[in-house]
Parts: sequence; C-alpha cells; structure tokens
Amino acid sequence: MRMLKRIFAEEISFLLACPALLWQIVFLYAPFTILAFHSLLDYIPATKTYTFTLAYYHQIFNSLYIQIIFRSFILAMLTTFICFLIAYPVAYYLALKVPKRFKTILLFTIILPSWTSLIVQVYAWFFILEKNSLISRMLQTLGIISPSFHLLNNYFSIVLGMVSCYLPFMILPIYAVLEKMDTCYLEVSADLGADRFETFRRVIFPLSLPGVFAGILLVFIPAFGEYAIPILLGGSKYVFWGSVIVDKFLRSRDWRVGAALVIIGIMLPALVIALCTSVSKAIRSYRERKFKREFYYINNHLKEPW
Repeated sequence: MRMLKRIFAEEISFLLACPALLWQIVFLYAPFTILAFHSLLDYIPATKTYTFTLAYYHQIFNSLYIQIIFRSFILAMLTTFICFLIAYPVAYYLALKVPKRFKTILLFTIILPSWTSLIVQVYAWFFILEKNSLISRMLQTLGIISPSFHLLNNYFSIVLGMVSCYLPFMILPIYAVLEKMDTCYLEVSADLGADRFETFRRVIFPLSLPGVFAGILLVFIPAFGEYAIPILLGGSKYVFWGSVIVDKFLRSRDWRVGAALVIIGIMLPALVIALCTSVSKAIRSYRERKFKREFYYINNHLKEPW
C-alpha cells in the first residue's frame, strides 16, 4: 500500500496527463495510422494480400495537385502574415498599455467570437459582403465600387474571412508572453539610453518571439487545410487543399488518394513546425553568442571589469 502511495505521489503529473494522452491516441494517432495504411498499402483481391506502393503519392505529385498545394500554402502564409501584422500591436497594447481593470473586458471581446461556430462567423461575413448589403450599397453610393462589382466569391473575401476567424489565435499567445515580461527590462533599457524603437527592437520583440512562433503555428496549420471558409466565401472559383480532400472522400469515394492527400497535408505543416523550431533555436543561439561576445568585450576593455 505504501508503495502504491509513493508511486501515485511521484507520478501524479503523468497520471493526470493520461486522459489527454488516451484522447490523442484514439482520435489522432489511430486515425492517422489508418490513413497511412490506406495510402501505402494496396489490397490484391486475388491473393488476399497487401502490397506496399507509392502509386497514390506518385499520382498526386504528377498532376495539378501541386498547384493546389502551392495555392493553399500561399493562402495560409498570407493569412498568417496579416494576422501577425494586426495581432502584434493589439497584443502589445493590451499587455503593456491598457490598465489592469480594462484588460479582462478587452480580452473577453477578443475571445467572444471564438465561442460561436465557425460556420456562423462565415455566414455573418456572407451577409455583410453580399451585393445588397449595407456596406456594398454604401461603397456604391460613394463611387468606390461599381454596381456590378461583388465583394463575395473572390480572393479578398476568402482572406478577410480567414483573418477574422483566426486572428484571436495569433493575439492570445503574443499577449500571454508580453504580459509575463518583466517591465524592469524596459526601465533598464531606458536607463542605458535606448529610445522606444531600440527598446522594442532589442528587448520587447526578442522576448516575445516564443508567442509569435506559437501564434504562427496556431494560425498556419488550420489555415492550410481550411475547407468551410473558401467554399462559402470564395464559391467554386478557387480550389484549395481542404476542398480536394473532401471531394476525394465524400464525392469521388477514392479513399486511398484521399488518404495520401491527408498524409501530405499533415507532413507539410509538420515541416513548417520544424522550420520554425530551427529558426527559433538559431535566433536563441545567435543571441547567446552575441551576449557572450559583448560580455567578454566589456570585461576585457573596461578599466574596472565586473
């Protein structure tokens, strides 16, 4: 009994993580394994055996799917970049400028749209941007757009819907990092003669990079495989990665090519994660080497070293 108590006390963190691990195994790793099985093995009815094949991947990389991959990648990158440009000033203002008594209210207004369904958010933009909407008629009255111009079913409406839906996922990680930052760094930077721009460039932004990388991953990965927003706001003009996968599984019933598409769609964001991790490590290593060089220079050139 004592041994069980000791094991439970020492491994309490692991035991608490077991439900989450079980959830991931059942609903993430098991389906991923089944899809990989369907994409790499071909069943031969005559011999009732499975043979290893890369024909389904070869079919993808020798067709128009490459253009669709590139188009989805560009859309995800553009969405991530615009979200970053909007989110960083918002997170910076919330973390460092807003009084504490107003932060909760402002954070609630940012999180509130995420409580509604994604389809509801997309349909809200659908009614806002339709031809007879208030915004369209106002722009037509001002002469900004012609009566025949449509704000829907184009690339602009897709990007607008993507940015509006994924913007909170960029704001919150950056805000969380900036909120925990010690303000003494800002005071020390000011005491050393740095202006606001230099303080931001050399202190605030480098310290916020973990939140920036987390926001990039939270936006880029789902944006790459997004299905509902391009279909509802872009119409049938644009074909993206998510719509191709849905078409293969639900319309064409070509599960093996669809499985190969899913595996590639998972591996590409994984490569982006690896790239972001490598860049983060390289930046951290560069900053450490720079700090050591400056420290060595000060200790060896000042008359009274530290």
